[in-house]
Amino acid sequence: MIDAPRGNWVDRYAPHGWRPFLHMSRADRPIGTWLLLLPCWWGIGLAMMADGPRPFDLWIAVACAIGALVMRGAGCTWNDITDRDIDAQVARTRSRPLPSGRIGLRAAYLWLVAQGMTGLVILLTLGQAATWMGVASLALVAIYPFAKRFTWWPQIFLGFAFNWGVMLAYAAHMGRVDLAPVVAWLAGIAWTIFYDTIYAHQDAEDDALIGVKSTALLFGDNSPRILAGFAALAVALLAIAISLTGRNLLIGGAGLAGFAAHLIWQLRLFQPDQNDSCLRLFRSNRDAGLILALFLAIAGLA
Repeated sequence: MIDAPRGNWVDRYAPHGWRPFLHMSRADRPIGTWLLLLPCWWGIGLAMMADGPRPFDLWIAVACAIGALVMRGAGCTWNDITDRDIDAQVARTRSRPLPSGRIGLRAAYLWLVAQGMTGLVILLTLGQAATWMGVASLALVAIYPFAKRFTWWPQIFLGFAFNWGVMLAYAAHMGRVDLAPVVAWLAGIAWTIFYDTIYAHQDAEDDALIGVKSTALLFGDNSPRILAGFAALAVALLAIAISLTGRNLLIGGAGLAGFAAHLIWQLRLFQPDQNDSCLRLFRSNRDAGLILALFLAIAGLA
């Protein structure tokens, strides 16, 4: 796979017959799982800040990790099914299992169902409120692959789906969704536009040729300036979300400061025409999100 890290565990250790399916689930590229998981952990941290810690929070954190792994895989599988003809025309994606012919369409659908059922089993352990939140997210996941066909803003639809976990995990702890996780969800959408636009600059030329839309093409050379605005929006909304919890705000604020500093660092290095740099910066958002998740957890436990 062209865009997979060299020496990844799938290519080194996975049984040969499993490799095409694990490639389709992007198991060789864990950054997507991290970016789906981190808002969940933000949600647990916000809930603990608002309500105090509970023993069940440990299982919520583990369940979210397992769920993020399988549901990110399911989302990537669905994306590859819907985009198989487009992927065949893009240099970076034509080696993926479906366009390259290593997996047939029927096998891809079966793999999608298997991952989805696994995710459902995990979801059912998190309580009624979280279960309904998880079911509601399926519509967002289903729509996203088609967004780039009708809007210049597919990253918004990705943000809707990828950050839903902040409300789901909060609901697993509290049994309800309050304003704080809703504001954090909006912040996560701004963050997703930030990092996924950086990622999309890798495909900008191919996307323009085949008529696929993205914020990378929409923003063009103005991307650094516009993304600075989305970074600022994400930080401002997260500040509001943290303040709404009402406890240990200095610790939460310290984590937010670290998150903001990381986004500033990315902006200083961002060059839209440097594909390798764009990929490296995109992947670094795991660290940005982890900084905030760690401090929210400390604030919730304190």
